[in-house]
Amino acid sequence: MKIHEYQGKEILRKFGVVTPRGIPCFSVDEAVKAAETLGGKIWVVKAQIHAGGRGKGGGVKLAKSLDEVRQHASSILGMQLKTHQTGPEGQKVRRLLVEDGADIRKEYYVAALTDRATQKVAMMASSEGGMDIEEVAHKTPEKIIKVFVDPLVGLTDAQALELAKGIGVPEASMAQAVDTLKNLYTCYMETDASLAEINPLILEGNGNIKALDAKFNFDSNALYRHPEIVEYRDLDEEDADEIEASKFDLAYISLDGNIGCLVNGAGLAMATMDTIKLFGAEPANFLDVGGGATTEKVTEAFKIMLKNPKVKGILVNIFGGIMKCDTIATGIVTAARETHLSVPLVVRMKGTNEDLGKKILAESGLPIIAADTMADAATKIVAAVK
Repeated sequence: MKIHEYQGKEILRKFGVVTPRGIPCFSVDEAVKAAETLGGKIWVVKAQIHAGGRGKGGGVKLAKSLDEVRQHASSILGMQLKTHQTGPEGQKVRRLLVEDGADIRKEYYVAALTDRATQKVAMMASSEGGMDIEEVAHKTPEKIIKVFVDPLVGLTDAQALELAKGIGVPEASMAQAVDTLKNLYTCYMETDASLAEINPLILEGNGNIKALDAKFNFDSNALYRHPEIVEYRDLDEEDADEIEASKFDLAYISLDGNIGCLVNGAGLAMATMDTIKLFGAEPANFLDVGGGATTEKVTEAFKIMLKNPKVKGILVNIFGGIMKCDTIATGIVTAARETHLSVPLVVRMKGTNEDLGKKILAESGLPIIAADTMADAATKIVAAVK
C-alpha cells in the first residue's frame, strides 16, 4: 500500500523527523487559503499522486504571491500528470499540498528498506539527493552508501554517523542528521513499512536538516495492525480491477500483455508468466487465487480478467494440493457460462482430484483446450491468441 507525500510527512513528524509546514488541499480556493494560513512570501504548490518525478512532469511549482498560488493550483489540480512512474496515460491530480518554501543549501537522499539477501534492514544514503536513486545507482554507484541493521539491535549511533559523514553532512548539522536517520529507522520499523524514503532530505541555510519529501510503501499483510494507516488509503490512485480483486481476497496485478493468467500460488503464477514470455507472448495480469479458492472466487477472477479489453486468451494453471482440481474446474465452467466467454481458454491441471476436474471440463460442452505441461499450455494459448 502506498500513501501521499503529505500523509508520509504526517507520519514522519510523529517520529520526530522535521518537515516543512504544509496543508493538504482539494480545491484552488483551499490552496489560496492554505498559503494565507501559512503566511510568508514563498510557497510550494505540489501535486499529490502515488508516483515520483512530479516536478519534472510539471506537478511542483514555486509561488511568490497568492495570485501565483491560485494560478499554479488551477493548472495542477485536475491535470493528467505524466511521470516515469505513471506510464504514458498519466495520473489525474485530485489533491495538492501547499507548504512553506525552503532555503535549500544541499539535497541528500536517505531511505530504509528491507534487504532480502542479508535479512536485515538496509539504510541507504546518498549525497545526490533530488535525483532518481536508480539513475544515481547506474551512473555513480559509489555515491550510494549502505549500512545493514540488525533488527534486534536497531540503527546504532555509529552507523547513523557513518551515513551522515559519508554523504558530507557538515559537522555543525551532524547531530541533527544522526537523529533524523535514527528516527527514520524507528518509523520504518514501527509502521511495518517496506520502504521509507526521503528524497530530498535537505540542509537549510541555517544548518537545519529537514525532510522535503516523503515516500512510503507498507506491507499489506501487516495493515491489520495499523488502522490509522489504512485510513490514508486513496482508492483513486489504485487500479480499479485490483481494488475489486481485493474484495474477494484475490492477489491481482494488471499488466500490459494479452494473455490472462489464473493460477493458484504466487510462485507458480510467476513461473506461468515467465513461461508465457518464453513462448513469445505477454501476460495480461498476475492472478493468484490462493490455496482455498471457491467456485465464487474463480468466477469473480474470470470477470475481472475479462474486463480488460487487451485480454485475447486465458491460461489457467492449477497445481492441486490444498486446492482441489474439481473445485477449480467447477469454477471455470460456471465462470465461462456466466461471462459468456468468447476468448480461447487453455487449462492445465495437476494434483488432487485431477481426473475428476478434467472430467468436469470435458463434459461441460465448452470449447476448453486441455494441456498437460506448462510448456504445452503456453504453446497452445499463444497459438490460439495468434
